[in-house]
Amino acid sequence: MPPIHRSDCAALDAADELAWCRDEFLLPEGVVYLDGNSLGALPRRTPERLRRLVEEEWGRGLIRSWNAEGWVDLALRLGAAIAPLVGAGGDEVVVADSTSVNLFKLLAAALRMRRGRREILTDADNFPTDLYVAQGVADLLGGVEVRAIPRARLPEALDERVAVLMLTHVDFRTGEVLDAASLTAAAHRAGALALWDLAHSAGALPVRLVDWGADMAVGCGYKYLNGGPGAPSFAFVARRLQPELRQPLWGWFGHRAPFDFSPRYLPAEGIASLQSGTPPVVGLAALECGVATIARAGVERLRRKSVALTELFTALLDQEFGGRGIEVVSPRDPERRGSQVSIRHAEGYALTQALIARGVIPDFRAPDLIRFGFAPAYLRHVDVFDAVAALSEVVWTEAWRRPEFLRRARVT
Repeated sequence: MPPIHRSDCAALDAADELAWCRDEFLLPEGVVYLDGNSLGALPRRTPERLRRLVEEEWGRGLIRSWNAEGWVDLALRLGAAIAPLVGAGGDEVVVADSTSVNLFKLLAAALRMRRGRREILTDADNFPTDLYVAQGVADLLGGVEVRAIPRARLPEALDERVAVLMLTHVDFRTGEVLDAASLTAAAHRAGALALWDLAHSAGALPVRLVDWGADMAVGCGYKYLNGGPGAPSFAFVARRLQPELRQPLWGWFGHRAPFDFSPRYLPAEGIASLQSGTPPVVGLAALECGVATIARAGVERLRRKSVALTELFTALLDQEFGGRGIEVVSPRDPERRGSQVSIRHAEGYALTQALIARGVIPDFRAPDLIRFGFAPAYLRHVDVFDAVAALSEVVWTEAWRRPEFLRRARVT
């Protein structure tokens, strides 16, 4: 294979069908941002949207804006806007709370739907907070077991004890994409429900919840959907299950008539019952800008570019390192790889800090992984080239040995 030059990458950018989309984001000069899988970049529309909300809708409209500006329905409208991005119906998705809170609600609801089954089955390498939430549900309810086993053993472990199979579509460490359709089908054959965490897939690659036969799902608003730090989460419940849905956090926005102020809780019909407290309007408005931007780009086009970027990155790694100095731990097959490439290095934390000091921003996951996230809406091919050039310099010169790069910060 002939060597890849920066001019080759510039030519790819000139022909990029999504080149226009980079201008939809506010990105700092001199930075190659490869951490959109942790926190998405700022959409250009968001500051003005928030200014208008704060100064006009809140500042002048005050409480009247719940009706006049439609704040009261924003969580459901935004859920309907997210639905096409995850292959769901508009009445199957709502935005509310955080991913962890929504996961708690759905796990409790799933156990209620499968009375007599007292096991949550999951992947031992699942995202830790998902495991913590499941453990918390089990501790609260009593008599529920969380069984976390190696991924390859999941199909054979599905039996009459399992109430819900809880998995993450894209592995947060390696970027491996799980076969959601086959695992969901295996859960159903065992009489269990399938609950998917879409944190590392929604907005970056096609998700087809209805086609998979998925029962429930949660997803993150601040990664590829670019809703800002701590953005609200979304939750999905298949239409066929909504009549059975009983989530445990009863609150007035999940009531069928919240402004009747009845002392007795009566759940709203459908997906609206997943709401609990008052919607976080500022966070919802910011997320709405991110979702609109991703929807305009189109998930299929985003996926094509994501594959091109990660393929380029792995080819450049091979060109620069030839298997020496770093180890690629993400799948080589792009069909099995999400929108990230992870590498292993014994001094991964210090190496990450040295890259950040050079304006290339990935992130680190203990004990030794560096994750490079490829948000296709705003990343260019020349950015990929520059990132690998910086990585090569840091590795071969051992620039990461500087003392300031060895000191651990709280957020990695």
